[in-house]
Amino acid sequence: MIRPLKIVLILSVLSITYAVAGNKDRQGEAGASELLLNPWARSSGWDGLNTASIRGIEAINLNVAGLAFTRKTELVFAHTTWLQGTGISFNTFGFAQTLGTKGGVLGFNIMSIDFGDIPITTTSLPEGGTGTFSPQFINGSLSYAKVFSNSIYGGITARVVSEGIAGLGAIGVAFDAGIQYVTGPQADPTRVKFGISLRNIGTPMTFGGDGLSFRGQAPEGDYSMTLEQRSQGFELPSLLNIGGAYDFKFGASGKPSHRLTVAANFTSHSFSQDQIGAGLEYAFKEMFMIRGGYNYQNGLTSTEKRVTALTGISAGVTFEVPVKQNGPSLGIDYSFRTSEPFSGSHALGLRINL
Repeated sequence: MIRPLKIVLILSVLSITYAVAGNKDRQGEAGASELLLNPWARSSGWDGLNTASIRGIEAINLNVAGLAFTRKTELVFAHTTWLQGTGISFNTFGFAQTLGTKGGVLGFNIMSIDFGDIPITTTSLPEGGTGTFSPQFINGSLSYAKVFSNSIYGGITARVVSEGIAGLGAIGVAFDAGIQYVTGPQADPTRVKFGISLRNIGTPMTFGGDGLSFRGQAPEGDYSMTLEQRSQGFELPSLLNIGGAYDFKFGASGKPSHRLTVAANFTSHSFSQDQIGAGLEYAFKEMFMIRGGYNYQNGLTSTEKRVTALTGISAGVTFEVPVKQNGPSLGIDYSFRTSEPFSGSHALGLRINL
């Protein structure tokens, strides 16, 4: 018990240090912003405010400690229409598997972004007409989470990030770490939840490839040669999540049918505005769930000061039906996030628990 408590203490100290180490002058300097996007249909229903209460494979993109709650095997497929009207969509697949009673949980997910066909333009043909191209943004994660005690859960993620177009690409590596602490009365030992996660801590990325090459005149002589321009490196959008949640349960003693979870979350970004938000989730027998949240950042309510298309409001619904009692289940998730401009973001997910 002492060792897990030390881990929680160390991560808490690092988190506090990180939270006060931000620099507003660095806002907008990071790249790989797709690492900040939540591609899952369930957790995006309250815009990732459930750092403390997230469970299963979706925890990889918020607080990997929640992966440790995986019962046996979980598979999730999700499709997101991002900022409807832009033609951008995400396709995401995740798989989690327990490794025995004390072996922890191993998880894997991969996310691909489809930007559609973009016209090729040049300085001589600014209107295009020579064809189209489509950027390739893919990131894959491998995670491990473990139960340290009845109250403490922790995990770590390694992620590879790849961005590219024809003749130009960049690859980076990022790491996440997270802790969840749960407590409560003997009748409901997981009623109170607390979570901390550090995300996207990794190597700078730099674009390279034939796309940066050009034919130029040799410094000496009357011949031309291939030259390559240098690309400026960029940092990953690292962040810190700190969240709490509390469950209110109603119904028959010992087996309540109704659950209302209240969650709050603070996100400290290294390269963008900090966020603070709260959300609610109601569940009936864990078969029907409805959720919503509001995630605020400075200037969000002002059209002139807002620095994001998302306007902070999110909502979602889940139907999860057991195939047999205490056995496999099948779930369908949907979420919607408001935006201005565009017509919001829609996500649809399919979940299989074995």
